[in-house]
Amino acid sequence: MKKIFLLALTVVLIVSGASVYKSQAQSAAEINAIAAGPKILVLNYHQVDDKHSSLAVPVADFDAQMKFLVDSGCVTITPDELYAGLNGELELPPRPVLITFDDGYIDNYTNAFPILKKYGLRATIFVIPAFTGQYPNYMNWDQLREMESGGVTIQSHTLTHPKLEELPDDEIRSELLNSKNLLEEQLGHPIEFMAYPTGTYNLHIAGIAQDLGYKGAFTIKYGIVDRGSNFFALERVPIFHTQTTMKDFYERIAWRQSFEEFGWMKR
Repeated sequence: MKKIFLLALTVVLIVSGASVYKSQAQSAAEINAIAAGPKILVLNYHQVDDKHSSLAVPVADFDAQMKFLVDSGCVTITPDELYAGLNGELELPPRPVLITFDDGYIDNYTNAFPILKKYGLRATIFVIPAFTGQYPNYMNWDQLREMESGGVTIQSHTLTHPKLEELPDDEIRSELLNSKNLLEEQLGHPIEFMAYPTGTYNLHIAGIAQDLGYKGAFTIKYGIVDRGSNFFALERVPIFHTQTTMKDFYERIAWRQSFEEFGWMKR
């Protein structure tokens, strides 16, 4: 399975670079630059727990997935490194992976964090500050600080996790700015990245995020991140609990669905 993954990952890097992009590229030279640039796999998790839920990847499966990434030569990066790599300011490792979690569930601390430390992996959690320390199934501030000291980056998932497209501009600004400010106050570092709640966004919302000082935002749009990606519509590969979780994990990171559904075109 490891050899299959490495072969498939090599194919995606070659084929995706030669594709016709509906993206930022405006010329053949820009398309060639995208092809020669980094290709970043961004995984999207929610929970790591043995309960029966599509959002909860079983603990043993998550352990196996993290081991698989390490055995396959993948190197975990941060959002800042992703940003710098896409801008040409940093040379990324050959197989960069950004592991992300949405919402900030307590099992990210109790179950996922020990496994990440076991394999020496870094990750990013997009948390909901209004839920932090307020509900038993979400982490508290001390736990977030401990995770940051252990290689986990904390970023924004808005203040209360609304569907942003349904809000007027003043409420969108409040959600994005208050989340940013509260996280910076509690954690003591700039908050410059966010994930859209439920993945819903549009260019207007992206513009507001940029105006408020965010450098990038992540969606749940299936795909690989490269220099053709929009910094405020960054693609991810969602990982769910299914009847065949590990099989689906291998297929998703090998991009088989992209061949079938997207034809290697950025949308």
